[in-house]
Amino acid sequence: MTTRSLRRAAAVSLLAATTVVSGCATGASGGPRDTAYVARDVETLYLSAKERLDRGDTKLAAALFDEVERQHPYSPWARRAQLMSAFSYYVAQDYTKAIQSAQRFLSIHPGNKDAPYAYYLIGLSYYEQIGDVQRDQKTTEQTLTALRELTRRFPYSEYAADAQLKIDLVNDHLAGKEMAIGRYYETSGKWLAAAIRFQNVVENYQTTSHAPEALFRLTETNLALGIPGEAKKYAAVLGANYPGSEWYEKAYKLIDEYAPNAQAT
Repeated sequence: MTTRSLRRAAAVSLLAATTVVSGCATGASGGPRDTAYVARDVETLYLSAKERLDRGDTKLAAALFDEVERQHPYSPWARRAQLMSAFSYYVAQDYTKAIQSAQRFLSIHPGNKDAPYAYYLIGLSYYEQIGDVQRDQKTTEQTLTALRELTRRFPYSEYAADAQLKIDLVNDHLAGKEMAIGRYYETSGKWLAAAIRFQNVVENYQTTSHAPEALFRLTETNLALGIPGEAKKYAAVLGANYPGSEWYEKAYKLIDEYAPNAQAT
Protein backbone atom coordinates (compact mmCIF):
# COMPACT_ATOMS: atom_id res chain seq x y z
CA MET A 1 0.00 0.00 0.00
CA THR A 2 3.06 2.30 -0.31
CA THR A 3 2.53 5.26 -2.62
CA ARG A 4 5.23 7.66 -3.75
CA SER A 5 2.61 10.19 -4.80
CA LEU A 6 1.28 10.23 -1.25
CA ARG A 7 4.71 11.16 0.07
CA ARG A 8 5.06 13.89 -2.53
CA ALA A 9 1.65 15.31 -1.62
CA ALA A 10 2.61 15.31 2.03
CA ALA A 11 5.84 17.11 1.16
CA VAL A 12 4.03 19.93 -0.57
CA SER A 13 1.65 20.30 2.35
CA LEU A 14 4.30 20.36 5.04
CA LEU A 15 6.84 22.48 3.24
CA ALA A 16 4.20 25.05 2.41
CA ALA A 17 3.30 25.21 6.09
CA THR A 18 6.90 25.55 7.23
CA THR A 19 8.37 27.96 4.70
CA VAL A 20 11.27 29.90 6.12
CA VAL A 21 10.72 33.63 5.75
CA SER A 22 14.30 34.60 6.50
CA GLY A 23 16.58 35.36 3.58
CA CYS A 24 19.78 34.37 5.35
CA ALA A 25 22.32 32.11 3.69
CA THR A 26 22.47 28.38 4.32
CA GLY A 27 25.18 26.63 6.28
CA ALA A 28 28.17 24.55 5.32
CA SER A 29 28.46 23.13 1.84
CA GLY A 30 28.94 19.47 2.68
CA GLY A 31 31.35 16.91 4.03
CA PRO A 32 32.12 16.17 7.68
CA ARG A 33 30.95 19.60 8.86
CA ASP A 34 27.38 18.68 7.96
CA THR A 35 27.27 16.05 10.69
CA ALA A 36 24.99 16.52 13.68
CA TYR A 37 27.90 17.21 16.06
CA VAL A 38 29.01 20.60 14.75
CA ALA A 39 27.74 23.50 16.87
CA ARG A 40 26.09 26.16 14.73
CA ASP A 41 23.68 29.02 15.21
CA VAL A 42 20.06 27.92 15.02
CA GLU A 43 19.12 29.56 11.73
CA THR A 44 22.16 28.26 9.85
CA LEU A 45 21.61 24.77 11.23
CA TYR A 46 17.93 24.75 10.31
CA LEU A 47 18.52 26.05 6.81
CA SER A 48 21.31 23.52 6.29
CA ALA A 49 18.84 20.77 7.21
CA LYS A 50 16.24 22.25 4.87
CA GLU A 51 18.78 22.37 2.04
CA ARG A 52 19.61 18.70 2.60
CA LEU A 53 15.91 17.81 2.52
CA ASP A 54 15.42 19.74 -0.73
CA ARG A 55 18.34 17.83 -2.25
CA GLY A 56 16.80 14.50 -1.26
CA ASP A 57 19.32 13.64 1.45
CA THR A 58 16.49 12.87 3.84
CA LYS A 59 18.36 10.91 6.50
CA LEU A 60 20.98 13.61 6.99
CA ALA A 61 18.23 16.23 6.91
CA ALA A 62 16.40 14.43 9.70
CA ALA A 63 19.58 14.24 11.77
CA LEU A 64 20.23 17.95 11.28
CA PHE A 65 16.65 18.86 12.21
CA ASP A 66 17.08 16.74 15.35
CA GLU A 67 20.25 18.67 16.05
CA VAL A 68 18.37 21.97 15.87
CA GLU A 69 16.22 20.77 18.75
CA ARG A 70 19.20 19.38 20.67
CA GLN A 71 21.40 22.46 20.35
CA HIS A 72 18.64 25.07 20.61
CA PRO A 73 15.74 23.49 22.56
CA TYR A 74 14.18 26.81 23.57
CA SER A 75 14.31 28.44 20.16
CA PRO A 76 11.11 28.88 18.10
CA TRP A 77 13.03 27.03 15.39
CA ALA A 78 13.10 23.89 17.55
CA ARG A 79 9.34 23.41 17.30
CA ARG A 80 9.44 23.68 13.52
CA ALA A 81 12.46 21.38 13.36
CA GLN A 82 10.66 18.65 15.30
CA LEU A 83 7.95 18.39 12.69
CA MET A 84 10.41 18.66 9.81
CA SER A 85 12.44 15.88 11.39
CA ALA A 86 9.35 13.67 11.49
CA PHE A 87 8.61 14.47 7.87
CA SER A 88 12.20 13.79 6.78
CA TYR A 89 12.16 10.40 8.46
CA TYR A 90 8.84 9.66 6.78
CA VAL A 91 10.19 10.45 3.32
CA ALA A 92 13.26 8.34 4.13
CA GLN A 93 10.82 5.51 4.97
CA ASP A 94 12.13 5.30 8.53
CA TYR A 95 8.59 5.14 9.83
CA THR A 96 9.45 4.26 13.41
CA LYS A 97 11.50 7.43 13.85
CA ALA A 98 8.90 9.46 11.97
CA ILE A 99 6.25 8.33 14.46
CA GLN A 100 8.52 9.00 17.41
CA SER A 101 9.36 12.50 16.20
CA ALA A 102 5.73 13.38 15.53
CA GLN A 103 4.67 12.00 18.90
CA ARG A 104 7.38 14.04 20.61
CA PHE A 105 6.11 17.15 18.85
CA LEU A 106 2.57 16.46 20.08
CA SER A 107 3.69 15.77 23.63
CA ILE A 108 5.40 19.17 23.80
CA HIS A 109 3.02 21.20 21.60
CA PRO A 110 -0.42 19.50 21.78
CA GLY A 111 -2.28 22.70 20.93
CA ASN A 112 -0.04 23.90 18.14
CA LYS A 113 -1.64 24.80 14.80
CA ASP A 114 0.43 22.04 13.15
CA ALA A 115 -0.84 19.34 15.52
CA PRO A 116 -3.29 17.99 12.90
CA TYR A 117 -0.40 17.41 10.53
CA ALA A 118 1.59 15.61 13.23
CA TYR A 119 -1.35 13.25 13.81
CA TYR A 120 -1.69 12.82 10.06
CA LEU A 121 2.00 11.99 9.71
CA ILE A 122 1.70 9.34 12.43
CA GLY A 123 -1.25 7.80 10.60
CA LEU A 124 0.60 7.84 7.27
CA SER A 125 3.67 6.23 8.81
CA TYR A 126 1.60 3.34 10.12
CA TYR A 127 -0.37 3.17 6.88
CA GLU A 128 2.77 2.72 4.79
CA GLN A 129 3.71 -0.34 6.83
CA ILE A 130 0.51 -2.31 6.32
CA GLY A 131 1.36 -5.72 4.91
CA ASP A 132 -0.77 -8.22 3.06
CA VAL A 133 -3.83 -9.86 4.61
CA GLN A 134 -1.93 -13.04 5.40
CA ARG A 135 0.24 -11.28 8.00
CA ASP A 136 -0.35 -10.05 11.51
CA GLN A 137 -2.62 -7.01 11.45
CA LYS A 138 -1.22 -5.11 14.45
CA THR A 139 0.08 -2.32 12.22
CA THR A 140 -3.30 -2.13 10.50
CA GLU A 141 -5.00 -1.63 13.85
CA GLN A 142 -2.45 1.03 14.81
CA THR A 143 -3.13 2.82 11.54
CA LEU A 144 -6.85 2.81 12.22
CA THR A 145 -6.34 4.13 15.75
CA ALA A 146 -4.06 6.95 14.60
CA LEU A 147 -6.29 8.07 11.73
CA ARG A 148 -9.43 7.95 13.86
CA GLU A 149 -7.68 10.09 16.46
CA LEU A 150 -7.02 12.70 13.78
CA THR A 151 -10.62 12.75 12.54
CA ARG A 152 -11.92 12.86 16.12
CA ARG A 153 -9.73 15.72 17.26
CA PHE A 154 -9.62 17.72 14.05
CA PRO A 155 -12.68 16.80 11.94
CA TYR A 156 -12.46 20.00 9.90
CA SER A 157 -8.73 20.04 9.26
CA GLU A 158 -7.34 19.83 5.75
CA TYR A 159 -6.12 16.30 6.50
CA ALA A 160 -9.41 14.87 7.80
CA ALA A 161 -10.86 13.93 4.41
CA ASP A 162 -7.80 11.97 3.35
CA ALA A 163 -7.62 10.36 6.79
CA GLN A 164 -11.23 9.19 6.42
CA LEU A 165 -10.49 7.78 2.97
CA LYS A 166 -7.61 5.82 4.43
CA ILE A 167 -9.80 4.62 7.30
CA ASP A 168 -12.15 3.17 4.69
CA LEU A 169 -9.21 1.49 2.95
CA VAL A 170 -7.91 0.11 6.23
CA ASN A 171 -11.35 -1.27 7.08
CA ASP A 172 -11.42 -2.93 3.67
CA HIS A 173 -8.04 -4.45 4.46
CA LEU A 174 -9.24 -5.79 7.82
CA ALA A 175 -12.37 -7.18 6.19
CA GLY A 176 -10.12 -8.90 3.66
CA LYS A 177 -8.26 -10.56 6.52
CA GLU A 178 -11.52 -11.87 7.96
CA MET A 179 -12.58 -13.14 4.55
CA ALA A 180 -9.28 -14.94 4.02
CA ILE A 181 -9.62 -16.73 7.35
CA GLY A 182 -13.27 -17.53 6.68
CA ARG A 183 -12.48 -19.03 3.30
CA TYR A 184 -9.75 -21.15 4.85
CA TYR A 185 -12.18 -22.52 7.44
CA GLU A 186 -14.77 -23.13 4.74
CA THR A 187 -12.40 -25.17 2.56
CA SER A 188 -11.50 -27.15 5.68
CA GLY A 189 -15.16 -27.97 6.33
CA LYS A 190 -15.27 -25.87 9.51
CA TRP A 191 -18.58 -24.31 8.60
CA LEU A 192 -19.42 -22.67 11.92
CA ALA A 193 -15.97 -21.08 12.31
CA ALA A 194 -16.22 -19.82 8.74
CA ALA A 195 -19.69 -18.40 9.32
CA ILE A 196 -18.49 -16.48 12.37
CA ARG A 197 -15.79 -14.75 10.30
CA PHE A 198 -18.20 -13.88 7.50
CA GLN A 199 -20.72 -12.60 10.03
CA ASN A 200 -18.06 -10.31 11.46
CA VAL A 201 -17.56 -8.78 8.03
CA VAL A 202 -21.30 -8.21 7.59
CA GLU A 203 -21.69 -6.65 11.02
CA ASN A 204 -18.50 -4.59 11.30
CA TYR A 205 -17.38 -3.93 7.73
CA GLN A 206 -20.65 -3.66 5.87
CA THR A 207 -19.52 -0.67 3.80
CA THR A 208 -16.45 -2.45 2.42
CA SER A 209 -16.07 -4.19 -0.92
CA HIS A 210 -16.12 -7.57 0.85
CA ALA A 211 -19.70 -7.34 2.14
CA PRO A 212 -21.41 -8.93 -0.92
CA GLU A 213 -19.15 -11.96 -0.87
CA ALA A 214 -19.54 -12.28 2.91
CA LEU A 215 -23.33 -12.47 2.48
CA PHE A 216 -22.92 -15.12 -0.19
CA ARG A 217 -20.56 -17.12 2.01
CA LEU A 218 -23.08 -16.93 4.84
CA THR A 219 -25.70 -18.31 2.47
CA GLU A 220 -23.29 -21.09 1.54
CA THR A 221 -22.17 -21.97 5.08
CA ASN A 222 -25.67 -21.93 6.53
CA LEU A 223 -26.81 -24.35 3.86
CA ALA A 224 -23.86 -26.57 4.81
CA LEU A 225 -24.85 -26.29 8.48
CA GLY A 226 -28.39 -27.41 7.65
CA ILE A 227 -30.03 -24.05 8.37
CA PRO A 228 -31.74 -23.27 5.05
CA GLY A 229 -33.94 -20.57 6.58
CA GLU A 230 -30.87 -18.59 7.66
CA ALA A 231 -29.25 -19.16 4.29
CA LYS A 232 -32.32 -17.79 2.53
CA LYS A 233 -32.30 -14.74 4.84
CA TYR A 234 -28.74 -13.85 3.87
CA ALA A 235 -29.50 -14.40 0.20
CA ALA A 236 -32.44 -12.02 0.52
CA VAL A 237 -30.26 -9.35 2.18
CA LEU A 238 -27.71 -9.82 -0.58
CA GLY A 239 -30.39 -9.39 -3.24
CA ALA A 240 -31.82 -6.29 -1.58
CA ASN A 241 -28.47 -4.53 -1.29
CA TYR A 242 -26.49 -5.87 -4.24
CA PRO A 243 -29.09 -7.05 -6.78
CA GLY A 244 -26.76 -6.90 -9.77
CA SER A 245 -23.72 -8.54 -8.21
CA GLU A 246 -22.26 -11.87 -9.22
CA TRP A 247 -22.55 -12.97 -5.60
CA TYR A 248 -26.33 -12.56 -5.62
CA GLU A 249 -26.58 -14.63 -8.78
CA LYS A 250 -24.58 -17.40 -7.13
CA ALA A 251 -26.62 -17.21 -3.93
CA TYR A 252 -29.88 -17.31 -5.89
CA LYS A 253 -28.76 -20.48 -7.70
CA LEU A 254 -27.79 -22.12 -4.41
CA ILE A 255 -31.14 -21.36 -2.79
CA ASP A 256 -33.04 -22.38 -5.89
CA GLU A 257 -31.19 -25.71 -5.96
CA TYR A 258 -30.93 -26.64 -2.29
CA ALA A 259 -33.60 -24.72 -0.39
CA PRO A 260 -36.34 -23.50 -2.75
CA ASN A 261 -39.07 -23.95 -0.14
CA ALA A 262 -37.16 -22.80 2.94
CA GLN A 263 -38.66 -20.08 5.07
CA ALA A 264 -36.34 -17.21 5.88
CA THR A 265 -35.92 -16.78 9.64
